[in-house]
Amino acid sequence: MTISMRRLGRGKRKAAFSLRQTVLCFGLVAIILCGAGLTLKLALRAAGNRPAVAVATVVVAVAAAAALRSVRRRHGAARVADAVVDATYRAVEADATVETFTSTDYAAMEPADFEQAIAALCERDGCRDVQVVGGAGDLGADVVATTPDGRRIVIQCKRYGPMNKVGSQDVQRFGGTCFAVHEAHVAAVVTTGEFTQPAAEYAEQCGILCVDRSGLTAWTDGIGCAPWEEAVAQIVGDSR
Repeated sequence: MTISMRRLGRGKRKAAFSLRQTVLCFGLVAIILCGAGLTLKLALRAAGNRPAVAVATVVVAVAAAAALRSVRRRHGAARVADAVVDATYRAVEADATVETFTSTDYAAMEPADFEQAIAALCERDGCRDVQVVGGAGDLGADVVATTPDGRRIVIQCKRYGPMNKVGSQDVQRFGGTCFAVHEAHVAAVVTTGEFTQPAAEYAEQCGILCVDRSGLTAWTDGIGCAPWEEAVAQIVGDSR
């Protein structure tokens, strides 16, 4: 005798409680909250006196959110946690990098260290082939580089005290070599002090950019133009 068997339908199985998944879930939430809190703290601290850091922190946070969304779809909780930690680390690293520049006391540096600091600023802002060439026989050039738009910039660095000013003769000596010898597209004198009026007038006639203490501070903090950007702004202004 044949007995027909009724196939049992596939019923929905109730998910079993998993202590491991529960602990992992709470741990992931804790990491995300800590990362978000740290990012917000960095942004609030930077917004008051370092707008560039605030913007960078917000960009990192947005990128982290996008990464989390993508990673969560593809990989799962463990990699989401890794992504949050990595994004938070990048935010802290960006803040520390800008902090290094903004807390720099250029006037307290030795001249050679000041040249290295200006070269580091150029690299930070996208210049390539940055070289420190100051020394005996430098013919006025301390830092040379290729700007982000492909021009050659030649910089003379003057680490002066607050009572000293860059004079007309200093700028004239640089003017005699920066274009003819060093083939600069952009020539700039960067100082921790000020320029005399005759020096500023001569530089304007020759197309040499003068970056004084306030201009250097603004460049360092990311709220002012780099010398090559200032040159573009002047060209645009003259063409109007």
